[in-house]
Amino acid sequence: MKKLNAIFMGTPDFSVPSLDLLNNHPQINLKTVISMPDRPAGRGQTLKSPEVIDYAKKNKINFFQTENINKETEFINELEKENIDIVIVLAFAQFLGNKILSLPKVGCFNIHTSLLPKYRGAAPIQYALLNGDKTTGVSIQKMVKKMDAGDLVISSPLDIGNEENGGLLYTRLKYQAALSLNELILLVDAGKLTYTPQNEENVSFAPTLKKNDGFLNFKEETFEQIKNKIRALDPWPGTFCFLDKKRLKVFSIFKSTEKLAPGEVFVSNNSFFIGCKDQSLELIDVQLEGKKKSQMASLLNGLKKEITINP
Repeated sequence: MKKLNAIFMGTPDFSVPSLDLLNNHPQINLKTVISMPDRPAGRGQTLKSPEVIDYAKKNKINFFQTENINKETEFINELEKENIDIVIVLAFAQFLGNKILSLPKVGCFNIHTSLLPKYRGAAPIQYALLNGDKTTGVSIQKMVKKMDAGDLVISSPLDIGNEENGGLLYTRLKYQAALSLNELILLVDAGKLTYTPQNEENVSFAPTLKKNDGFLNFKEETFEQIKNKIRALDPWPGTFCFLDKKRLKVFSIFKSTEKLAPGEVFVSNNSFFIGCKDQSLELIDVQLEGKKKSQMASLLNGLKKEITINP
């Protein structure tokens, strides 16, 4: 059985299970790993390699790091001599030009964590939770120059738990990505790969999130919108409001029967209630700027002066 000569392109820890599968797969000959350059990290700003490069070093896999693979003419010329069958891309953070896209015999395939054409872009996991979706999944598409727009070869649905947050869904999807990749390899090996064009009428986008996207607007958002935002943006970038002009991170809330206008605040017996667009809620787990994470009751008990929230 002839092995497939493969290249893997990826960067963060999310990519590692799929890289590990390729490295250990009996039908794959992993030629090289391509990733982003080392970056300064932590308080000391010491250079840190991407997680896939750490894996490559540990497992003695050839690797190459670059800001833009399309400009690495000499390296690409060397790859052309390697008789590459397939390129797998997962969380690489670079667009591929025609020279790379035409390099492998079978094609370049991108693993994406949504059921395309839904949520093309950088943050599909978070947007599925933000919108209260009950199902997401992993898609593998044959890459074209347009972002996440290639023909689908794999679609693997995954149910979303009612209380699932961004961190847990991220973890489940990174392992589902590896399982879906295995399915792709088996189909390629069996000569049974089929291509399904994406329906452009159903396209939606999931652009990169910023820290300020975590602001909780109690006056304009419903309870479900606020709850979904808290789930989606945990652990990053997190959700917040302001308490006495200090940032208050919010980790969990409960529905409340208090009758409050949107943005109105009511404090009673160390419980903190806020009116939102359709009903009221109670803040439960929080972290005030400069303090440790705690329950709201403990925070209120420790605050001596009257407090106000800035909705």
